[in-house]
Amino acid sequence: MKFVLHIHSLKRNSRSAHAHRSGCLVEVYPTWGSCTLGVFICLECSGIHRNIPDISKVKSLSLSHWEDHELKFMAENGNEAMKGKYESAVPVYYYKPTHRDCQVLREQWIRAKYERKEFCEAVNSFRYEEGTRDGVLMKRGRDNGQFLSRRFVLSEREGTLKYFTKYDAKEPKAVIKVDTINATFQPEKIGNPNGLQITYLKDYSTRNIFVYHENGKEIVDWFNSIRAVQLHYLKVAFPGATDAELVPKLTRNFLKEGHMEKTGPKQTEGFKKRWFTLDHRRLMYFKDPLDAFAKGEVFLGNRDHGYSASAGLPPGTHCNGAWQHGITIVTPDRCFLFTCETESDQQDWLKHFNDVMSAQMSPQEFTSEDSECRLWQLVIP
Repeated sequence: MKFVLHIHSLKRNSRSAHAHRSGCLVEVYPTWGSCTLGVFICLECSGIHRNIPDISKVKSLSLSHWEDHELKFMAENGNEAMKGKYESAVPVYYYKPTHRDCQVLREQWIRAKYERKEFCEAVNSFRYEEGTRDGVLMKRGRDNGQFLSRRFVLSEREGTLKYFTKYDAKEPKAVIKVDTINATFQPEKIGNPNGLQITYLKDYSTRNIFVYHENGKEIVDWFNSIRAVQLHYLKVAFPGATDAELVPKLTRNFLKEGHMEKTGPKQTEGFKKRWFTLDHRRLMYFKDPLDAFAKGEVFLGNRDHGYSASAGLPPGTHCNGAWQHGITIVTPDRCFLFTCETESDQQDWLKHFNDVMSAQMSPQEFTSEDSECRLWQLVIP
């Protein structure tokens, strides 16, 4: 009984053990501990810790037997102390995953902290800040869907990401400006645990490329290198801005993705099933989740400027599809009609739409609204 009470006392003292405050990524009470690192972790993270047995030995807080010296070690350390040791020099651009992120991000974050000890002390520069990165990634072909090796070059000086169809090619296939890039891990969509989706603007339209690397560390290093170059660009473009203001402008996860049905601009066409992606104020749709280009986009501005989203369809709308849970989005230019398969899905989309429309717009977003809104329309059935 004394042993059990001592463990539960340690658990109560580890309430800060979740999410951003420790080695655990889940916002719940920890149920496991690393008796060699002195941190409390969740069940999910304990599986990752087991993959580095030379560094971390995990035990259940309620089922395992703890030696007296292990209990003493946990009591003397704990999550806050170990966070101060292992996260004392994390670069501001380095992406700290949450429990919602995929396995490769979470595993590489844990390995970077405890196995490689990358952030234990400040260094002149991290490898993500070397100014250039050159390597090979597997890229999905736009037309045939096959993944082939392609050379990618990231340049801080030029502010670009280039890729080449052949390693020794003199001219790149594409030159992508880093300020237009978003990158987000999409293992399920791409069909690879290390799958990364890179999106960028090309002639005011969104272009997707899908890549992966067999080595989890390599793909996460690419991801954080892109973020480092983006931050450098933003500091030059906005010299008076703070890191706290600039970091949210780096890569971001999509707010929501999934299928809805839509009709055309005349609202007399039949509803067709499409894949939708909500990337902050841009709602894009695709015939297939792995399409290279969005078939259409709509800009979601602030509700004070004539934007709204509501449940249902206008009276008299002919809905030929199987999905009956409608959504109407109103913009200054036109209305957009969608249907969802379930009411819960409808309500989730509406929540995200209304959250975006309630947020204040930045000066850059006003520029986007003025120059691009009429181009970002759902005009293709």
